[in-house]
Amino acid sequence: MNNIAINNVYRVHSAPKVFQDKFQHLQKPCPIVDEGDKFEYTHCKLPTNDRNYTYVDPNKVKYFVAQKENALPYINDVLQHSNNEEQVTETLYILDRMIDNGTKGVDKMYPTLSRFNNTKSPNIQTFLAGIYRKTQVPDAFGPLVKMLIQNSINPQPAPFDPNEEIGGAILEYIKCWGNRC
Repeated sequence: MNNIAINNVYRVHSAPKVFQDKFQHLQKPCPIVDEGDKFEYTHCKLPTNDRNYTYVDPNKVKYFVAQKENALPYINDVLQHSNNEEQVTETLYILDRMIDNGTKGVDKMYPTLSRFNNTKSPNIQTFLAGIYRKTQVPDAFGPLVKMLIQNSINPQPAPFDPNEEIGGAILEYIKCWGNRC
């Protein structure tokens, strides 16, 4: 069970009563949700053998993407504290869409994102590589190469190949080093 999900519905404001003692960092309200707003979103669905993509509630994505830079502290907080693969994957997906929408300052989140550099999760690796490809943070190149080698030696079962995105990110780094993208 996800640490902030009940019946496959996220409660954006705070953690449910049942988790109040264990997850104090989730008790503060989301700074970009006005008091009185009662948003509930469907639970993120990771890829399966029958579906090779992640499903994230499009309304949730749209809401956070529209907030642009104002959403970054909340996104950063989730990534700093969550150990739940579904929640991290969903948050990275939202962050990736925010970059596509022109949100500035995501490169400054590298210290938080680097927490996942050693993950073996193909889902997290894929979205992390996509974010690194777009932000071109120099410190992320080494971890991308490490992920590619790690996955080549000991591949994790997944309905897709995370090395496609990781390799693409590495190639983008090499291309940009010569052209100063």
